[in-house]
Amino acid sequence: MGILGEFPRKEMLQKLDREAERWQKADPSKPIQKALHLVAISAQGTPQKDGKYRLRMSDKTIRKVISWGAQHGAIVFLDIQVGLADLKGEMAFLEKYLKLPYVHLGIDPEFSMKTGARPGTRIGTYDAADVNDAVQFLSRVVKENNIPPKVLVVHRFTQRMVTNYKNIKLDPRVAIVIDMDGWGPPSLKIDSYRDYIVKEPVQYTGFKLFYYNDLKKVDHRSNHKAPHVMEPAEVLALDPKPLYIQYQ
Repeated sequence: MGILGEFPRKEMLQKLDREAERWQKADPSKPIQKALHLVAISAQGTPQKDGKYRLRMSDKTIRKVISWGAQHGAIVFLDIQVGLADLKGEMAFLEKYLKLPYVHLGIDPEFSMKTGARPGTRIGTYDAADVNDAVQFLSRVVKENNIPPKVLVVHRFTQRMVTNYKNIKLDPRVAIVIDMDGWGPPSLKIDSYRDYIVKEPVQYTGFKLFYYNDLKKVDHRSNHKAPHVMEPAEVLALDPKPLYIQYQ
C-alpha cells in the first residue's frame, strides 16, 4: 500500500534512505530512525466470510516486510484497520510479530466502524478506552518478552476520530504518537495538526505526508504557485515538532 508497495524492494529502500538523509540534514540534532509501515490488516469495502470488512495480510507478506526492515536497519510498524472487527482480536492476531523488539503497532480510527457502516462511507472513531486497550496490550507484550518499549501510532485528522483523549493513560512501556494523517495543501494539514493534535495533547506527535494526494490542490494561503509536498523544514517549523514522520 502506498510507497511501500509501489516500487521494487531495492528501489523503495533507496528512496527511504534519501528521505532519511533529507531529514537528517534538516535537523542534525536528532538521529534518524528509519521505518517501514505496513497496513497488515486493511479495511475492505466488501465483507469477508466472517462479515468483518477487513483483510488480514498473509504471514508470508508480514514476515517479508519485517525481514526488509531487519536487513535495512529499519523498525517496522504493523497497522490495523479493523473495519467491523474487534481491535483486541486483531491485536492478538499480530502478537507473534509484536514480540520482536523492532516491530511496533499502528491503529487507524478512520476505519473503526462502530456504527456498523461500511468502511469508506464515513470516518470511523476510537475512544480513549480503545487506545488504552492497545497500550495495555503492548505493555503486556513488552513485560512478558523482556523487550524495549513499544511505539503506538494512532492516526487522526478529525475531531471525532479520537474521543475522550484526556482519559488516555500513559505507560512507561509504550510511547503514544498521535499522527496527523490528513492529506491536502500545507495550510490545511497545518490547521489539522493544530486543531486535532496540538489542542488535544497525549504524548508525542506525528505528521503524515502524501506523495500524490498532497499535490491535488494549490495552497492559496502560501507563496507556492503549484501544489507541493511539504519540505522537512516546513514540518519542523511546527510547534511541537513532530517526532514521527510518515510518507505514503
